[in-house]
Parts: sequence; structure tokens; C-alpha cells
Amino acid sequence: MIAAERSPAAAVAAPRRPGPAWLVATVCIVFGLLYAWDIWEAVGNLVGLTVAAGALDTRLSGFGWGILIGAILLPAAVYGIAFWIGRKRGVGPLALLLLVGLALIAVVTLDIYAVFGLGSLIV
Repeated sequence: MIAAERSPAAAVAAPRRPGPAWLVATVCIVFGLLYAWDIWEAVGNLVGLTVAAGALDTRLSGFGWGILIGAILLPAAVYGIAFWIGRKRGVGPLALLLLVGLALIAVVTLDIYAVFGLGSLIV
């Protein structure tokens, strides 16, 4: 049994420590601010399109409301999922997961706006 504990497979399967708490907190706060910026941009899009629709004497469609509210909720959900997956890993993998999540949000947001266009969100 002692020989099995020293095998390379046992060393790979050993759980890694997340790192110093201050470093994990710093990474989470920095990325949290970046995710919060995405939420702020989505709120700005919602308010801006609502004002623009009002100026054109029209309103947002139901689909438009869904897309814009989804754009507000998506960064918070992705941050939570990335943090949940990376919470027991090292600081590097946690930062990488949060960075990939941020890139995913950017890609999804740009794809939605490119495919549907902001004009299709207005009735």
C-alpha cells in the first residue's frame, strides 16, 4: 500500500490547494469587476434601446426584452459557474477559467448582436 501512495498516478490524483486566500480573492475581485462591467454594458444597452425605441414612437419586442435581459443575466451566471468549477483548483486555473468565461460572454454577445441586429429588437 505504501508503494501505491508513491506512484505517479497517486501524485496526479492528489487534490491541489487553491493557493493563498488573498491571491484567490484578488483574482476573483479583478475578474468580478470585469464581469460587472459586462453587466453594466448590458444595462446600458437595455436603457439605450428603450430610449431609442421611445424616440421612434415604438417599443421593444418581447424577443428584444428577452435578449437584453438575458445579456444582463449571462455574465453573472458564467462568473458563478466559472468560480464554482475553479474554486478548488490553483490560482492559475481559476484565473484561466474566469478569463475563458469572459471571452465566452464577449463572443455570445457579439454573435447575438451581429445575427439579429439591434434593429430587430424593436417592434
